[in-house]
Amino acid sequence: MKLDALLTSAGINIGLCVFFISLYSVVRKQPSNLYVYFGRSTLTQERKKSNDSFKIGRILPTPAWILEAWGPTEDEILASVGLDAVVFLRMIVFSIRIFSIAFLICMFGVLPLNYYGQEMTHNRMARESLEVFTIVNVKEGSQWLWFHCLALHIISFSACTLLYFEYQRISKLRLDHVIACPPKLSHFTILVRSIPRLEDMPRDDAIKVFFITYHGMSYLSHQRIYQSGAFHKFMTNAEKLCRKFVPLRALSFNFKRIPAINRCGLCGGTSRSYDLHDNAFDIEERRTPLSCSGSGQREEDSSAALVFFKTRQLWIRRLSIVVATILFLFLFLIPVTFVQGLTQLDTLQQKLPFLRGILTKKYMIQLVTGYLPSVILLVFFYSVPPIMMLFSTVEGAISRSGRKKSACCKVLYFTIWNVFFVNVLSASVIHQLMFISQPKDIPFVLARTLPGQATFFITYVLTSGWTSLCAELVQCFSLTYNLLQKHVFRKKADDPNKVPTFPYHTEVPRVLLFGLLGFTCSILAPLILPFLMVYFSLGYLVYRNQMLNVYRTKYESGGQLWPVVHNTTIFSLVLAQIIALGVFGLKKSTVASGFMIPLVIFTLLFHEYCRKRFLPIFKKFSAQALVEMDRQDEMSGKMEEIHKLLQSAYCQTATIHEDELVDGCSREDN
Repeated sequence: MKLDALLTSAGINIGLCVFFISLYSVVRKQPSNLYVYFGRSTLTQERKKSNDSFKIGRILPTPAWILEAWGPTEDEILASVGLDAVVFLRMIVFSIRIFSIAFLICMFGVLPLNYYGQEMTHNRMARESLEVFTIVNVKEGSQWLWFHCLALHIISFSACTLLYFEYQRISKLRLDHVIACPPKLSHFTILVRSIPRLEDMPRDDAIKVFFITYHGMSYLSHQRIYQSGAFHKFMTNAEKLCRKFVPLRALSFNFKRIPAINRCGLCGGTSRSYDLHDNAFDIEERRTPLSCSGSGQREEDSSAALVFFKTRQLWIRRLSIVVATILFLFLFLIPVTFVQGLTQLDTLQQKLPFLRGILTKKYMIQLVTGYLPSVILLVFFYSVPPIMMLFSTVEGAISRSGRKKSACCKVLYFTIWNVFFVNVLSASVIHQLMFISQPKDIPFVLARTLPGQATFFITYVLTSGWTSLCAELVQCFSLTYNLLQKHVFRKKADDPNKVPTFPYHTEVPRVLLFGLLGFTCSILAPLILPFLMVYFSLGYLVYRNQMLNVYRTKYESGGQLWPVVHNTTIFSLVLAQIIALGVFGLKKSTVASGFMIPLVIFTLLFHEYCRKRFLPIFKKFSAQALVEMDRQDEMSGKMEEIHKLLQSAYCQTATIHEDELVDGCSREDN
């Protein structure tokens, strides 16, 4: 790819970003879009600020949202949005810091060495091939390769230092979060599955006898779970019906006929299908309280109860999901292969001869090779998160936070394999299998192919990074749905229950993928670093704005995603070092290759130290903190109240909040 083709792709994406940001700064100020761009927590304040009278400022783009997103401190975000949001933003901050260091070293040190790596006559800058900016342009045996090795050492040591302090800080925040968390019934409860049926004893008696025998000091009671089927569905529908009709009590009705059919707003006429009379019935008097009753006992029971244990038999589901994920991964090679073919113009003309006439035009070549591949791949990737979320649900997680974390890991593995490895290995299935079966050749295979694919990764950062972030601001789907509901179907779309939660399972893998691209390409193709710096800087503002205004917090995992961030960053560092080892070997620089081996060992030892030092905090609660929480509850008299609430808290006919089962552990586990 030529530099002008990259500039064409950059120009298209910059234009789209300016359009989306300008559009967002206008539509967010319209009163009809408050529920789209402001979550339930800040809706009241924004509604007070808004005025139905027309002002010229409503139709003019302004940067006011940037100042509003920049304003709140980390403590304010922690108090209003939660620890998960703080962890996500700390990931962005870490990326900005480490790639600022890499940018300074590689753009002003490595890039000139790559460009002047061989004695050659350079073309006009715009017509230069992007390969002259990569390590491919450095001649074999060059004495300047030691600077590439030094640069990677500085980046690696800086990354480890920043990771350590971030891990230490977030671990402290998690401990403070656990201690400051108000008493939850889930701290005393876990879900036990696959309880065996005994011939000589009912399940209730078996559960009670077991826990009294082995956990007599801490066992209080248990609540059986029943397969209520149609009964449970009926009760759920009754709850929804009551929520819809109760607000009607505050309205004053007349005996006038009211249309029963919602008009689309495009045609006239009225409907007189029924009469609505005032005080036809008293909702509050006729509403039966949905409390715990004995009807659940008549339903078919299941082999599950809410007590304290780890589960068994779930490995069958997990194994099935692993197989399904692998099959889906290889199925996805079809679109990735097609996209990879677009980046190789000569191969594309040989396979599709009818394109030779079209691809003779300069602007078409720049469009097909510089912009179209990343757009097509991005469109296909929109189908991945919903499928992975479905896999995680089938896998058996009992909370939304557990499902989101599982889906996040699946999307992360899927993205790294298909975006990075498949593109680097030219998307050949046979080539990939040979790559896996010959691990000793991995550094050299990646070293030969990665610099040539760096141009595709730059355009991918532009499309999936810059443009997707700005499209996230606009909330295209929610905005369209809101406009259709209000102006076409004439329905009220302002339902607080439909305010979405932040999509951690899609955004965390995206940020970590760009981090991997930055580490692996830093000394091989440093031209990617300016584009990554723009992405992370823009992402910091956009994500702060979305978390504070658009999304609401329905659950809290207590920062459980940070170990995923740490592990992926270590993997990216080690992968970059292994690829550099292969590159130095191909360039016949034995000294540089020799210095890479201790660096890999140091990074792995650092990872093991952090795993022993900090990871247990994210696996189990501190016994010291939990004992202290128990003592405070006993001294304040809350413990007896909690024990009474446990008797009916998880009754199936009561309203159950499944996300109270945070982290799947209790005080008794520790």
